[in-house]
Parts: sequence; structure tokens; C-alpha cells
Amino acid sequence: MKTAIWLYLFMFVAFFDLHAQYPILSPYAISLGAAPSFIGLILGLYSITHLPGNLLAGIGVDRYGSKVFICTSLMAGGVLLLLQAKVEDPWQLLVIRSISGFVLAFLSPACMTLLAKLARDRVHQSKLMSGNGLVHTLASVVSPAAGAYLVAKIGFATSFTVLGWGLLITGILAIFGIRDVRLPAGGAALAATGHAHHMGHGGSGGQVKGGGAEQGQPAGLPWLFFVLPMAISCSQGILYFELPMLNHHNHGPASASALTGAVLNSGMLFSLVSLGALLSLSMVFLNRVPPLLRTMAGCLMLATAFFGMAVRAPVSLYVLLFFIGMAKGVIFPAVASLLAASTSASRYGRAYSILSIAYSVGSFIGPVAAGQWRGLVSPYFIAFFVLMAGLCFLPLNRLRWQSAKLDPPGL
Repeated sequence: MKTAIWLYLFMFVAFFDLHAQYPILSPYAISLGAAPSFIGLILGLYSITHLPGNLLAGIGVDRYGSKVFICTSLMAGGVLLLLQAKVEDPWQLLVIRSISGFVLAFLSPACMTLLAKLARDRVHQSKLMSGNGLVHTLASVVSPAAGAYLVAKIGFATSFTVLGWGLLITGILAIFGIRDVRLPAGGAALAATGHAHHMGHGGSGGQVKGGGAEQGQPAGLPWLFFVLPMAISCSQGILYFELPMLNHHNHGPASASALTGAVLNSGMLFSLVSLGALLSLSMVFLNRVPPLLRTMAGCLMLATAFFGMAVRAPVSLYVLLFFIGMAKGVIFPAVASLLAASTSASRYGRAYSILSIAYSVGSFIGPVAAGQWRGLVSPYFIAFFVLMAGLCFLPLNRLRWQSAKLDPPGL
């Protein structure tokens, strides 16, 4: 438990630094002379350069543990933020953000794998994943507004310098505060025993092959499952692109005062989304609902909110953004728990790296599509469409949904 607390603490600081950039990047790129389509490319390439990092993380975390990747990723990300404060044109920003996407790609699979290994059983695993979401959300509640406030007070360059030093120092402290967890024989077989328990009580059947940590594992990873995380992150990429652009247009030309007003308003809107997520994450009773049901319900909530924004429903933007946040608070822990329930403990690193790849691909497609097509169709309708398409794929994958259900309380 001590390891989990330290991990949550360092994750909070890391997520605070990263989310503080959301309302800043688009106005910063505009101040450098970037067009909306180029801004979409900057945001998208950050995500697509996650892919090689995610692929390396999947193998490396299983082989060498999580600590080295967490510490290195945080320190390298801090150095790149310091360099980002010195850029002078949009192309330099594009290069720095692309490299940042690669080095920070190791962070999420390493953290999720370490948390999954700390779990005693399925309910505990779900609680740890919800704790990760809660820490992530707490950081993102205040960080967009804090980032916007920093820019308003000290400017873009100094703000990136402050955030860079914060990330760098966090990485150094993580060397002393985090230790890897080596699974004992019982812990390594957590997924196997969970699968065997459910299959022995009327599961979907199938032959159990292998032994140890691989016993009862589904044959290969459920590839079609990853279509839905990709759709979810695509919709979020569209939102992260569109909200700062919306505020920029509302404040007129790209003058200094207009950019400052856009940044402050974007920060408040992003914080509102995070408050919604915080509310749903506080509903701890949701951890006892099967993750499949939580995933489907959350995605329907998210798609409904984006549809309302696309058709300009007579509902306040603030209400819709809060609703989006609530849906995110339901979805992300449920997806992580669902994947852990269908993967053996010895393959957590690979599974979460592929999940991160799916999120990265979606985060690339979202802002690029929004930047290119926002003059033809509402980007929010694109988000609605991809979410519904992802939901249609969900029943087609070959996950053993019975094994994905949470264990009853007390077991």
C-alpha cells in the first residue's frame, strides 16, 4: 500500500504538469503564427509519436519493471518542457512536442502495470484503477486553470519553464520514492485464478492451456476491444482541440489580450470537465458494477453529450461539459479493469501498452480530423459518430465477459 501511495503522489504532480498545458498549447501555437490545421497537426503528432514508445514500453516494463521507465519518462519530459519554452516558430514546437510524445509514452503503461501488480483480488484491482483515475482527475481539476493563470501572470515561456522544472524534480524524487513490485507465485497467477474461478461456475467454456500466470488466459489479446478506447480518445482529442479554438474565436483576433482571455476561459472549461469526472469517481459503489456495464453506460453518456453539442441542444455548455466529465470518470477505470480481467498478470505490460497505443492513435485522429473538417461538419458530431461506432464493435470481440466481471464482495 505504501508503494501505491507514493505512486499516486508522483502521478498527481506529473498529471498536474501535463494537464496544465491543455489550455495553453493552442493559444501558444497561435502566438507563434500557426494556422488551425497546423495546430491540429501539432496536437495529433504528440499522440502518434506515442506509438513507438508504447511498443517499447510493453516489452520493457514486463522485462525490467516499471520504476526505470517512470523516472526516465518524467525527467526527459521535464527537459523537453524547458526546451519548449525557447521555441520561436510553429515548426520548432512541432518537433519538441513530437519528441515529448515519445518519451512520455512510457509513463502510462508503467504506472498502470505497477498498480495492477499491487492488487490482491479483482475488487482491489478495480479500486486501485479507480484511485488512478481519481488522482488523474484531482490533478486535472485545478491544473488547466492553474496553467491558464500562470500564462496570464508570467507569460508562455516562463510558464513552460516552471512546469518543466516541476516535472524534472518529480522524476528525480521518484527514484527514491517508488520501488518495483515483483509478483510472488500467488500474485502472478491473479488473473489465472480469477478466470478459473469464473469458468468453473458456468463461464463461457474453452480449454485452459498452459500453467502458472498464463493459465486461463484468453487466446491472445482481444484486438477488437481496442477499437473502443481508440474512439474514446478520438472524441477527447476533438474536445481538447475545439475548446481552446472556440474561446479564441469568441475573443476575436490573436492580440495579447485576446489570447490571455482565451487561455483563462479554456482553463476554466477544462477544469469543469474534470469536476464532473471527480464526482463520478467519488461514487465508490460503482467499483462493484461489472466493468463491461460501466464501459457501455459511460460511452453512451459521452456520445449523448457530444451529440447535444453538435446539434446545439438547448442545454448550457457548462452542463454538457460537466456531463462529459462524469462519463470520463466512469469509462477510464472501467476500461482498465476490463482489460486487466481478461489478461494474465505476466502480460500486463503488453496489454496496457497496447491500450496506450489505442489511446494514442485516437488522440492523433481526433484533433487532426477536427482541424481539417471543422469547416464542413461539427467536430462534435465526428466525436459522436466514432463513439457509437466503437460501441458497435464492443460485442464483436472475443473477450470472456463472464471473466471480466468483478468478484463478489468478500471473495
